[in-house]
Amino acid sequence: MAGTTPGTPGTPRVLRAMNDRAALDLLLEHGPLSRTRIGKLTGLSKPTASQLLARLEAAGLVVATGTTEGRPGPNAQLYAVNARAAYAAGLDVTAHRIRAAVADVAGAIVGESELPTPGRSATGVVGQVTEALDGAVKAAGIAREDVRRLVIGTPGAFDPATGRLRYASHLPGWHSPTLLEELAAALPMPFEYENDVNLVALAEQRLGAARGHSDFALLWNEEGIGAALVLGGRLHRGFTGGAGEVGFMPVPGTPLVRRVARANSGGYQELAGVQSVPRIARALGIDTPEQPYVPVASGLLAHAAGEGAGDPRYTALLDQYAERVAIGLSSVVAVLDPELIVLSGEVLVAGGEPLRARAQSALADLAASRPRLVLAAVPRRPVLRGALESALAATRDEVFDTSR
Repeated sequence: MAGTTPGTPGTPRVLRAMNDRAALDLLLEHGPLSRTRIGKLTGLSKPTASQLLARLEAAGLVVATGTTEGRPGPNAQLYAVNARAAYAAGLDVTAHRIRAAVADVAGAIVGESELPTPGRSATGVVGQVTEALDGAVKAAGIAREDVRRLVIGTPGAFDPATGRLRYASHLPGWHSPTLLEELAAALPMPFEYENDVNLVALAEQRLGAARGHSDFALLWNEEGIGAALVLGGRLHRGFTGGAGEVGFMPVPGTPLVRRVARANSGGYQELAGVQSVPRIARALGIDTPEQPYVPVASGLLAHAAGEGAGDPRYTALLDQYAERVAIGLSSVVAVLDPELIVLSGEVLVAGGEPLRARAQSALADLAASRPRLVLAAVPRRPVLRGALESALAATRDEVFDTSR
């Protein structure tokens, strides 16, 4: 008679591991819980819950954190995830700087660093990555080897067929065909890479405005305009990783983007990207600096949504820009029919509710289906937060697996 292997589904070891993971996820969601509360939430008996907590405590995955207070009867011991059981890291890369952060397994950011990159040698990308990571690790007070996983967020996407970065010609030094191999050799932990806007969508799905939604799109506008698509609860990246590169999308009123590998004008980027806001403002007679930088555009929209609300010029600025945003979104809606669209990035968020409401109204005139538009709810460094959430998910799957 053949024996049953230890990892076979339905065996006591696997069932215990499933209960262990359920309890750990509850502790992550709710914070410290008593044995009785864990038993009720998991449906386990008190003796089984006690055995589970003893097992997790012995494995270094949970710690006793105090006792309940202010309730009738004796105080109960509280347990929490041992935040020091593992660490994960994320990087947010742009042409101007690299931000790095380290989070403990409970999700708290324990170390951050920022490294300016302009003027550095194109051959120094690996050095920049390790320097930024080491800065965050040092700030966290841990060793680099304590970090279980790293996720790197960049504009564009690495083509899975070639390993080369595409759709981000403005990121010097990141297009070497051997870059991923060089990073793998230099980093002591497994790493993954992901498009920056996809990571923002992941942050909103886990922590923000898209929680509970399995089909949504996210429109991002800072230095470039882009989108992320979540279908059936999963990121849709496309064949070459280029899904969501809506800046190239043909739209009325702008030139077609031809020779897109070298193009820097035309399409949805020209219609509704950061540079369009100062242009609209100047045409309306608003004194505006020439530079189409993010602070200029976001400042104009923030003023229009706030102190400038009674000025017809700023009202027209919001009206015109919202219609431009809606024109591009109407194409996204026609193809994907998403349940929800999240407006993210400094430029869109600066317009606040006045811009969101106008874009919602304009989209209703342009699209057959009418998804709900919402403002992003992860306000601080969403690319970095998404990178950390991605790295933490994989780290928890590894560290919380007690079936081995």
